[in-house]
Amino acid sequence: MGISEIFHKGQVSDVDKTAEEADKLSSLYSNVIKALKQVYDPEIPVNIYDLGLIYDLVINKKHEVSIRMTFTAPNCPMADEVLAQVKSAVDDVPGVKSCDIELVFDPVWDRSMLSEEAKVELGLDDLDDDYEEISPEN
Repeated sequence: MGISEIFHKGQVSDVDKTAEEADKLSSLYSNVIKALKQVYDPEIPVNIYDLGLIYDLVINKKHEVSIRMTFTAPNCPMADEVLAQVKSAVDDVPGVKSCDIELVFDPVWDRSMLSEEAKVELGLDDLDDDYEEISPEN
């Protein structure tokens, strides 16, 4: 897949695309992210997008979606169910022709991949970069 064929990480990279084509892909990209935010990790009350489980999201000009994602742990007992939910959510987005998901474990997921929203929701927004609790002064 050449650079002229993709919409990747929110960037339109083909110089000869019309503004209309770029707008359509941008809108589709936003709608796919909205769909991914409807899928939740079964053990953590945060959606998979804000958890940082989506490593790469590519939509080509044929509206075929490719996702590279991970889990918080390689031995997730609900892996098949979550993957099915991701595929279903993305396939249901109007305009998506197909969805291919690649499950990867490199790099290994860690808390640094959480969005700021997820950190706040999980009460981790008061932790420093080394994951040590910041204790209030007495």
